[in-house]
Amino acid sequence: MDYLLDLITRYPVLREVRGQIQAAYTILVSAFSQGKKLLIAGNGGSAADAEHITGELMKGFLRPRPPAAGFLHALNALKKESALDSAPFEYLSTKLQEAFPAISLGTNNAIGSACINDIDGAIGYAQQVYALGQAGDVFLGISTSGNAKNVLYAALTARARGMEVLALSGGSGGNLAKIAGENAIVVPERETYKIQELHLPIYHTLCLMIEEHFFTEPRVYE
Repeated sequence: MDYLLDLITRYPVLREVRGQIQAAYTILVSAFSQGKKLLIAGNGGSAADAEHITGELMKGFLRPRPPAAGFLHALNALKKESALDSAPFEYLSTKLQEAFPAISLGTNNAIGSACINDIDGAIGYAQQVYALGQAGDVFLGISTSGNAKNVLYAALTARARGMEVLALSGGSGGNLAKIAGENAIVVPERETYKIQELHLPIYHTLCLMIEEHFFTEPRVYE
């Protein structure tokens, strides 16, 4: 299915950022193909969006995602070596779903609160990117204004780490769009809630496109 065409048909205002969405898809597919990960950061509603994205990527969305054959082989070998009965191995082999490694940085309260207390609150996301990010990974910053300082610091840290930087923003795109450059998706709205209303269908579309690329069979609903 052409999910991108469906998106701009339902939301014609997004036609002007079609190329940027396609570029983000290409970057993410390339990263996941190489075993790289995605780090995501946002504030408020955008932090919830970051968690939402990880939820769509870390398990099946619209398509079945059976575990990789190599993992199933290793699990079966472990079953033969183990003194356990077969039940937990059968459970894992039938319940686990293939996942794309994505981390929402706003969910680690321990490091976030430690940074607030020991250093400065705005450094929390950047500190996590510094610790977790590696060359070839992708950072996605979500900021409706494009000027959230903690997201900006994380984006700069990601660039210095050799990571690709994507942005979801609105209005002028702010400083975050300057860091992401051609990889900034800046929706044509200026009010926060309207920007967020357009961010959701964009990242849903990206997740659908990524899933379709790696998993061809649609899920069958009974």
